[in-house]
Amino acid sequence: MPVITVDIGMLDSSEKKAELVKSLTSAASAATKIPEEKFIVLIKELERDNIGVGGTQLSALMKK
Repeated sequence: MPVITVDIGMLDSSEKKAELVKSLTSAASAATKIPEEKFIVLIKELERDNIGVGGTQLSALMKK
């Protein structure tokens, strides 16, 4: 079974997670011709303090 792993900042709702899972599964299935039911999607949510962009924590960048 193919596995899609996404490392992402914290999502606001389970609805956004569901949308992400559906979209990734659909796109991967279309690209590979593997049935959608064969895909596993893992979402790894990262705290904004644990993400750095250009040398600055994402939590600080989002305050601007």
